[in-house]
Amino acid sequence: MGGEGPTDASDPVSLLICDDHKVLTDALSMVIERQAGFRLVSPPVHDPARAIVLCGEHHPDVVLMDLEFKGDSMGGLDATRRIKDISPTTRVVVMTAHRDERLLVDAVEAGASAFLGKDEPADEVLRNLRAAAEGEALVDPETLSRLLHQVTLEREERREIQAVFASLTDREWEVLRGLALGKRNDDIAAELFISPQTVQTHIRNVLGKLNVHSKLEAVALAVRHRQIEI
Repeated sequence: MGGEGPTDASDPVSLLICDDHKVLTDALSMVIERQAGFRLVSPPVHDPARAIVLCGEHHPDVVLMDLEFKGDSMGGLDATRRIKDISPTTRVVVMTAHRDERLLVDAVEAGASAFLGKDEPADEVLRNLRAAAEGEALVDPETLSRLLHQVTLEREERREIQAVFASLTDREWEVLRGLALGKRNDDIAAELFISPQTVQTHIRNVLGKLNVHSKLEAVALAVRHRQIEI
C-alpha cells in the first residue's frame, strides 16, 4: 500500500501526476496506464492544492510534480513541502522545463527525491519514478554537495547585501532612487527641498555604506540585488 515506505519490487507504484500542461499529463497517463508496474491514484490534477488533498487521502508512493503553475496556484516547491508534511513517505519527483542548478537545490531542500527535465524520454521518466518509489537516491551526492555550498555562499552574500541596504536612511534611499532614474544632483536637491551639497553628502554616505566607488556602481548594485527597479 502507498505511503508505508519503499515499495516491494512486485507491487505497482502508486502515482499522482500534478502538472497544468494537459497535453503532457494526458500523454504521460497513457504511457503509465500501459505499465503493469504503475497505478494512478487519480487522473492527473492541474492544481497543487488538489494534489495536497489527494496525497492526504491516498498517500501515493510517488508524486510527479511540476514547479510552475499558471494563475494564482501555489508553486510546486511549496506544494512539495506540504505533501511531505502530510505524507512523509511519499516521494516527490519534480519535473520542470528549466535546467537551473539552483532549482535542484531548492527542490531537494523542499523534500524532493528527484529532479527531471520535461524533455526526458518516457522510459527514463518511468525508470526514475520506480527508483524514487524504491527509495533510491537520484541526486549525485557530490554534485549536490557542491551546489549546496555554492548556494549557501550566495545566500549569505545576499543576506549581507540586504543588511547593508537596510542600513540606508529614508533620505539616502530617496537620493539613490533619484540616481537610478538618471537625475542630476541639482534635480534631486530641488525635488527633496535640500541643497545640492546635502545631496552630495548623502551620495558619499550611500557609496560608503555600499562599499562602491561611483553613483553608477551604487545603482547597478541596487538593481542587481532587486532593491530598486528601473
